[in-house]
Amino acid sequence: MYTYSKEHKEYLKKLKKEKIIVFIFRFLIIFIFLIGWELLSKYNIINNFLSSSPSNVLKTAINLFADGSLFKHIGITLYEVILSFVVATAVGLIIATILWSNKTISKIVDPYLTILNSLPKVALGPLIIIWVGASINSIIFMALLINTFITIINIYNGFIATNKNYITLLKSFRATKRQIFFKLILPSNYITIINALKINISMSLIGVIMGELLVSKNGLGYLIMYGSQVFNIDLVITGVVILGIISYFMYFIIEKIEIYVRNKRS
Repeated sequence: MYTYSKEHKEYLKKLKKEKIIVFIFRFLIIFIFLIGWELLSKYNIINNFLSSSPSNVLKTAINLFADGSLFKHIGITLYEVILSFVVATAVGLIIATILWSNKTISKIVDPYLTILNSLPKVALGPLIIIWVGASINSIIFMALLINTFITIINIYNGFIATNKNYITLLKSFRATKRQIFFKLILPSNYITIINALKINISMSLIGVIMGELLVSKNGLGYLIMYGSQVFNIDLVITGVVILGIISYFMYFIIEKIEIYVRNKRS
């Protein structure tokens, strides 16, 4: 039976302690924020009409749950986010691979990627509605405009930053471009791809909400827009809080994937 050395036990103990400290402080930040927000609202230090309060947000969420609309809106937004996330990830990985494999194409396309990524996507909203109609297609299209180009750029930059000495070594053994990609480039950039996924999931959420603000009659973006139109700040902030929770859980899933990949590679 294998026994850990004293130094290794100390190292594991230190890691465990660090995880506990991180968890406690994460919890304390949220706890102190919510308590402070509630107290400031309760004693009218901040305007309750303009800032709502945690208790009002909770009541609004309960009311949405009671009338059966809460999970309906969450489900629609989640579907749109996951669909745009998957499509953008697949398209980004494929195009980044093409750009890496063909230097001529990459030189031609590179400035256009930067231009397209920097365009203000909200300004294209009316055009998107005209092009694809005022439907879920517009929402997905808006999300893809926001998340696809940044995904391509991040993954491609990871590919071209791979150690050139390793590539030269493989070429000296007459490895094909396909072998270099699957044996070196892709394995060397697992973490880069996962980091791109972290950005992609947030961009997908932003894109979907922007699309829902423009055209949707369902989803969390619609709730936020409707709440602002009728001056129901409780509804607006409830939608924002739910979005924050969804974003956290999606990030948490990708973070667990990253930990798994790191452990497999170590």
